[in-house]
Amino acid sequence: MNLQAVTMGTGADLVLLHGWGMNNSVWSSILPGLAKHYRVTLIELPGHGGSTYSDGQGELEDWVAACLDIAPSRAHWIGWSLGGQIAQCAALTAPDRIKRLMLVCSSPRFIRADDWPHAMLENTLHQFADALQRNHQQTLARFLSLQVQGDDLARETLRLLRHEVAQHPAPDPQALEHGLALLLTVDLRKQLKRLRCPTFWLLGDKDALIPGSVEQDLLKLGIPDAVFKCLKGCAHAPFISHPDESLKLVKQFFGTTDE
Repeated sequence: MNLQAVTMGTGADLVLLHGWGMNNSVWSSILPGLAKHYRVTLIELPGHGGSTYSDGQGELEDWVAACLDIAPSRAHWIGWSLGGQIAQCAALTAPDRIKRLMLVCSSPRFIRADDWPHAMLENTLHQFADALQRNHQQTLARFLSLQVQGDDLARETLRLLRHEVAQHPAPDPQALEHGLALLLTVDLRKQLKRLRCPTFWLLGDKDALIPGSVEQDLLKLGIPDAVFKCLKGCAHAPFISHPDESLKLVKQFFGTTDE
C-alpha cells in the first residue's frame, strides 16, 4: 500500500486521519485554522482518496503500520471515527511516536455488547456490508446521511460533506469491505489502560454511529489522562457542523505556539 499524504502549515507536527469511506477533504472546514498553528500532515487511509490498496493487507495492524510509515516521527494525532480507532492502535503500537491524541466521534469498539451498551447494533453494520456488495456508491451515500442524522445543522452539514467527499477519487471497494470488517471486529477496550499519551475524546450528543453516551462506558475503562467533551446538537462530523468549537478544542488540547 502506498498512502497519500499532504503536509501544510508550520508549528508542532499534527497528523489527521479521516474515517471510513471518506478522504482528506473532510478536514477542509478547520484546515486553514489548523495550518496557522501546526505543521499538519493529512493521511488518506488505505484505498481511500489517493491511497492505493493491496489485497492481503486488510488487518488493523496493516493499516496502522502504513499510517505510521508515512507520519512524522513524533506528532500530535487526531483520528475521526475509524481513523480514531487506527490512531488508538498506533498510540499503543508506537507510544513514542504520539505526543497527544484526540479521538473525534470514535470508540475502541464500534458495535454493541452486553458490557458495551452505548454503541451501534451489529446488524446495522452487517446491513451496510451486504448493501456494499450490491452498490458501494449508494451505500456510501446512505452512510453520509447517517453521519449527520440528528444534527441541529443536518441539511447544511450533509451538503458540505457530500461536496468535500466528491473532491477526491472514490474509495477502493475492497478497502471499503475490509474497513467495515474492522469496524465490526476491532475491540481495543482492554488495551487502553496502556496508553501513555493524554487523550481527548470529542463526542456528539446526536451521533447515530458513536452515541455521546458512550462516555459512560469509556469512563469505566480507566483510560489514563483522558478528557471527554460532548458537543450539544452535534452528530458524527463536528469539525464540519461545528468547526469553530472543534478548532477551539483542538488548540486548547494541543496548545499553540502563540499562547
